[in-house]
Amino acid sequence: MYARPLARLIEELQKLPGVGPKTAQRLALHLLKRPDAEVQALAQALVDAKSQMGYCSICFHLSSEPVCDICKSTSRDLQTLCIVADSRDVIALEKTREYRGKYHVLGGLISPMEGIGPEQLNIGPLVHRVNQDNIQEAIIAISPSIEGDTTTLYVGQLLKPFTKVTRIAFGLPMGGDLEYADEVTLARALEGRRSLD
Repeated sequence: MYARPLARLIEELQKLPGVGPKTAQRLALHLLKRPDAEVQALAQALVDAKSQMGYCSICFHLSSEPVCDICKSTSRDLQTLCIVADSRDVIALEKTREYRGKYHVLGGLISPMEGIGPEQLNIGPLVHRVNQDNIQEAIIAISPSIEGDTTTLYVGQLLKPFTKVTRIAFGLPMGGDLEYADEVTLARALEGRRSLD
């Protein structure tokens, strides 16, 4: 149906998260219409990002340097640590501009079905960090799911001897209707309730 180079491009684009066959085809055809310089710039940006990006040696967030900007910052709260599954969560939390502490990226979730146990995650360095750095509160900000809840419980139990452990509240999105919310979301919204001041 497609010439081999186009078919290969579509196949590769389909490997990206959230990109199905139609989107991959649309992207591939769009790229073929762009000037050579634009396509080469995109290819070079991909190669550069892959070769120059790594992980912060302290928090394991994506970084182009051994220590990320968040860990280097002297204006952040050094006694509060937010624990997340991956760097996407750090980016999402930073966009809120509400959290001013430090982070720790686990690098995934405990998932026995996928062969991911605690030893494959950045949990050992987390426990060491909380124990050594005088962390007063560890906020677990992991999405609710079977794997997320398992990871949250496991990490929470490990950290409780060293610090106060909290979990972000989950509930209804802004503008959401109660009648359309599932039972788990409603239960979490009730659990995460707080008093009106």
